[in-house]
Amino acid sequence: MTNFLGQHWLIEGYHCDAQLLSDPKAMERILKETAEIMGATIVTSTFHHFSPLGVSGVVVIQESHLTIHTWPEHAYAAVDIFTCGEIDMEAGVVHLQKALAADELKIVKMKRGNLDKKAPIKN
Repeated sequence: MTNFLGQHWLIEGYHCDAQLLSDPKAMERILKETAEIMGATIVTSTFHHFSPLGVSGVVVIQESHLTIHTWPEHAYAAVDIFTCGEIDMEAGVVHLQKALAADELKIVKMKRGNLDKKAPIKN
């Protein structure tokens, strides 16, 4: 059986609420709620509003991070969730879809840090 350090989900939200995607406070609230619903421990967060449109932000969690980048003009959000801990990713995705009012989500799930690969330690 292969051992991995973590899992990384790349989530694309289509046909989201464009006004919501333009609001950095709303995006921060939604990502923090998502982290809490998944059972993650929030460390810190930072969000930035681009002029005229779009938001980028990160919620650092003890288990790794959640990030979002929005394109309100396309009603599109790109969300990454990376974790090296035991959190409920599925519950987070359900919340994200509802909170962003996304008609469709596409998700790519990746395993990260294959521990069965023997790599030399470099100093």
